[in-house]
Amino acid sequence: MATIIETRGLTKRYGRLTAVADLNLQVEEGAVYGFVGPNGAGKTTTMRILATLLRPTAGEAWVAGHSVLKDRRGVRRAIGYMPDFFGVYGDMKVWEYLDFFAACYEIPAPTRRGLVDDLLELVDLAHRRDDYVDALSRGMKQRLCLARALAHDPQVLILDEPASGLDPRARVEIRELLRELQAMGKTIFVSSHILSEIEEVCTHIGVIEAGRLVAAGTLEEMRQRIQAQRVVRIGLMARAEETMAWLEGQEGVLEVEPVEPNGAGDLRVTLAGGDETLAQLLSGLVGAGFQVTAFYEETGNLEDVFMRLTKGIVS
Repeated sequence: MATIIETRGLTKRYGRLTAVADLNLQVEEGAVYGFVGPNGAGKTTTMRILATLLRPTAGEAWVAGHSVLKDRRGVRRAIGYMPDFFGVYGDMKVWEYLDFFAACYEIPAPTRRGLVDDLLELVDLAHRRDDYVDALSRGMKQRLCLARALAHDPQVLILDEPASGLDPRARVEIRELLRELQAMGKTIFVSSHILSEIEEVCTHIGVIEAGRLVAAGTLEEMRQRIQAQRVVRIGLMARAEETMAWLEGQEGVLEVEPVEPNGAGDLRVTLAGGDETLAQLLSGLVGAGFQVTAFYEETGNLEDVFMRLTKGIVS
């Protein structure tokens, strides 16, 4: 896949404060790239540079082949940017709001009506078309702002905390919308503190702390990076205590613990070894006459990755 967002040595200083330090990242075309880090890590600063709203102190960045320093207009044509805090014109009707921004991108008037209708359908606001923006809930305003970012059909979406402050239902709606946009071929560069939400939609993640990129790659690569040991969940019909005793005597098994406090039901086994070790363990259990109902590896989630890779420091 082609690289659509790239930074090299990207640095931003405010006096003595270094908000972004020598940042090198690459985002592939069509990816949903989750950009995660603690408060003050440099996420918003990086996104504002990519959106050409800030000039870097040093380094360079390109979006869809356009330099953020030398071709700002080209970058702005290629991106749809949704900031973490956005203003809306509350005295406009919903359709007027989108029509206004479409006009700013020089979309002809005859085209705009159909475009506005399509955008409202996409973000599920067609039924609020003639309402004033001020009458919308926060979640609806978030979706309207995302529709605004899509008005000129950009290749890349840069979304800074799109689910911030939303209730659970509204977060689900935003997540589903991101999936739909990915299916449409959009590249999405999104930051969030709601790690479980990011995990469900992203293909890649970058972890930033104190302005520096700590780690980057696919989610599976990040999990493998922090997993020195393997954890297997075993479901049993019966004989849990006997199974535990048998497991504790097997090579490579580091720890066996019941999932339930009383020792009945599933077991969680920590072991060292590769796929061959897992296969041997399963065949050994079955061969020893234990009735295994489930056998699967537990993988760390994005919060596990985040906590292991960051130290809680800020720029």
